[in-house]
Amino acid sequence: MWRIPSLVVLVAFIFSISMGCDSAHKAERTLRVKEIKHQGNPTLEEVKVLLEKNTDLHAIDQINWDSFPYQPEVRFRIGHHNDQIWLTFYVNEAHVLAQRTMTNSATHKDSCVEFFVDPLQDGNYYNFEFNAIGVTHLAYGSSRKDRVFVAPKIIESEIKTASSLGTAPFVERSGNMYWEMTIVIPASAFTQTQGLSLKGLHAKANFYKCGDETSKPHYLSWHPVGTDKPDFHQPLFFGDLFFE
Repeated sequence: MWRIPSLVVLVAFIFSISMGCDSAHKAERTLRVKEIKHQGNPTLEEVKVLLEKNTDLHAIDQINWDSFPYQPEVRFRIGHHNDQIWLTFYVNEAHVLAQRTMTNSATHKDSCVEFFVDPLQDGNYYNFEFNAIGVTHLAYGSSRKDRVFVAPKIIESEIKTASSLGTAPFVERSGNMYWEMTIVIPASAFTQTQGLSLKGLHAKANFYKCGDETSKPHYLSWHPVGTDKPDFHQPLFFGDLFFE
């Protein structure tokens, strides 16, 4: 008598798992990183123009934690050229803060855009974090607690940033605040991955926007993050980047 209900329950259970897996699969994001052809060594302004001519816009729009519902409008473009990763972020937010000025300081507490990437898909990733005036935080490791900082002199000499807000620190500004940032990251900045070549690379990555100490703290991602509380150091939830 009890076999039929049990069978129904079992079928329903299997169906729910199947639907859950299907939903997770649909949530996965992939991105093809276009190789941009260009002669010479372009300026950051030229990099921005080339990205806008040759690449698509992508949204950092995932609200993963209900306790932080604020959603600024954040988009980005990405390309690569001559073993350099090119990025431009476009941000429209209610409050912008840029107090940190020291390389490898807590830039995530300011208005911040971030690019986490595991170039070899081995669980070790670089966390590139840029506050709104281009101050950079960069480390490498397998988790939040296991990080090795890249030397400031390497960051400052190798990575190039240009923000529409300039380079001078400021206290929080409020209103309809719009800013852009263009970034050039050469393969040489991946100090723990010698001989890295971008062409044909399949990497795991995520893109973020945060602002811990702004009037509206927020934690947005490009690829969904399935943790109970905000935590960007989650390579399990990185999406796929395919470099042409």
